[in-house]
Amino acid sequence: MRVLVVGGAGYIGSHMVKMLDQRGCRVTVLDDLSAGYRDAVVGGRFVLGDLGDEAVLDALFDADRFDGVMHFASYIQVGESVREPAKYYRNNTFKTQVLLDAMRSHQVNHFIFSSTAAIFGEPVRTPIDEDHPKNPINPYGRSKWMVEQMLEDYDRAYGLKAVKLRYFNAAGADPEGRLGERHDPETHLIPLVLQAAGGRRPNVTVFGADYDTPDGTCIRDYIHVADLCEAHWLALRRLWEGGESAAYNLGNGNGFSVREVIDTARTVSGRDFTVVYGERRPGDPARLVADSRRARTDLGWTPRYAELATIVEHAWHWETRQR
Repeated sequence: MRVLVVGGAGYIGSHMVKMLDQRGCRVTVLDDLSAGYRDAVVGGRFVLGDLGDEAVLDALFDADRFDGVMHFASYIQVGESVREPAKYYRNNTFKTQVLLDAMRSHQVNHFIFSSTAAIFGEPVRTPIDEDHPKNPINPYGRSKWMVEQMLEDYDRAYGLKAVKLRYFNAAGADPEGRLGERHDPETHLIPLVLQAAGGRRPNVTVFGADYDTPDGTCIRDYIHVADLCEAHWLALRRLWEGGESAAYNLGNGNGFSVREVIDTARTVSGRDFTVVYGERRPGDPARLVADSRRARTDLGWTPRYAELATIVEHAWHWETRQR
């Protein structure tokens, strides 16, 4: 099978490329390297180009008859999206439409979209299932929700089949140690904590310790990046086998508090580090946990690395190679 991976030099995309390559797919990676790394592409053919460049897309689709497209090329910083909404709507929404129109023009009808739990906004119940109300509270979440609605319209009008995968907290690193998380700036908790453990950061800040949770800190659902990729693979196979469009929430179904992550990082790394306690951040819910039963039932998906210690261990192995 021939697969185009857009954003395949980024954190999740690069892990996906590696998995597809190992499973015998013919992979083409399109990435402008604005947030990815060329050395993270460890399989397939790499093309440097912009997601929104129609000429680049036409050349790619003319050169190869792709059996499916996976789209990871989104900006993901919530705070930045509030300061620069135009950047997010242009890249995450408008450029995705350019990609979808290129697929239509070349009769490519299988699409896997990297969505987000941010489309739900403030949770009204937890765990969060697929039918939970969608009320994104920032431009990042709205840019993704717009694409989800666009995909429903494109399916109805043009027959373009898509699976929308809504991540909760992607974490961890390639179990073989070749790939990991390299965001700049880094905003995700596990790499921030491990950078403090490894000495690349002077401390880690906990935003709020007075939430209505057992230890007072926020609870989040962390899902290993390899398990995310497995869900993408199963979703693409579902479309290849004639499946209909669908949306799935992806988490391991377990919530871990900020303090649990910090304690686990200390145990895994064998290092102590400074923790600073700050005020709550606006819009941070006490709990965000996924109900992923639909993905397990429909796709036959079962996370292999559901234990927090395993997720942190793989991320720590990657962190120790960054010094």
